[in-house]
Amino acid sequence: MTGARPADPCILQFGTSRFLQAHVDLFAEEARAGGQAVPPIVIVQTTRDPERAKRLAGFVDPAGFPVILRGLREGAPFERTVTIRSVREGLSAAAQWDRLTRLAVEEATHIVSNTGDSGYQVPDSDRIAPDEGGVPVSFVGMLTELLHRRWRAGGAPVTMLPCELVARNGDTLKGVVTGLAREQGRDPAYLDWLERACVWANTLVDRIVSEPLSPAGAVAEPYALWAIERQPGLVLPFIHPDIVLTDDLERYERLKLHILNLGHSWLAARWHAQGGTADQTVRAALADGETRAALERVMAEEVIPGFAAHGLTQEARDYAATTLERFANPFLDHRLLDIFSGHTAKIHKRVGAFVRWVDATGETVAMPELRTLAEGAD
Repeated sequence: MTGARPADPCILQFGTSRFLQAHVDLFAEEARAGGQAVPPIVIVQTTRDPERAKRLAGFVDPAGFPVILRGLREGAPFERTVTIRSVREGLSAAAQWDRLTRLAVEEATHIVSNTGDSGYQVPDSDRIAPDEGGVPVSFVGMLTELLHRRWRAGGAPVTMLPCELVARNGDTLKGVVTGLAREQGRDPAYLDWLERACVWANTLVDRIVSEPLSPAGAVAEPYALWAIERQPGLVLPFIHPDIVLTDDLERYERLKLHILNLGHSWLAARWHAQGGTADQTVRAALADGETRAALERVMAEEVIPGFAAHGLTQEARDYAATTLERFANPFLDHRLLDIFSGHTAKIHKRVGAFVRWVDATGETVAMPELRTLAEGAD
């Protein structure tokens, strides 16, 4: 079954997070302002969290909601407020399942998600296909059921654009959904439609969103990136200067993980070793001349040479310079105590994996400080 494209398309967004409001919803608004025909966004609350439910009222306000961009650009303070009207409505999956089903079956062309660290987990209650009136509990359970209803109605395939911070998130989400559909005993033709007709894009998102606004809206840094891996059949709902279509998504993943994330963990390790206060921030750390000079040295003498071993010298230099400016954002209070949470696992992923990635080239790159940091987490 292939079906026709809906006459009144929309983008379904699973997740009410401030990140999506300041990233995907903002991009869509700016694309609309530039004259593009962008389908309206419908935001879906997948949990029963009453605090997140309060945001739904802000999403249906025709006046829109604000996203405030604050930070540094080329060393100068920057601030701009954008009123977001790209969102048509917000709904609760639990309370408005029938409407969500109709939208998923008849109108959705793209599905965006950002469901947190546990978003791809499936509870036992969702491992059996729900009755006709039943509402799954998890995002994966909902998506599996909604896509099945669309397939059964002869609907066109859908493009999934997950934004969870999971390596190769599109492949991962596809595997979880098709695995659940198989476990539930769904029709083999539906499984084939999921695997061969629908598009599951691998993406990487990069923007620091510092605080929510009430009832809806957010404060975010000016920098943003949405890197999306090219694949056959992928058609985006809109284009934007901060959306990059790429054949090499790993390059963007490595830059973020081994420069921005590594830099955060390096600062957190230094803060912990020096017995820093609980309220110390990344911005305050960068304001200390000795700390900034030490971080710049690590970037220049260890991180960038490591990327150079992979032929990414200029990309690493540019991203490192941007990262230092982002760290110094005068409007962002990012506590080192929060970054230090799960420190050992983060060091393994951000520093240890970088050392192994560089060593795999066969080139000799010293990286004494990073090697010591990685070994200390073993």
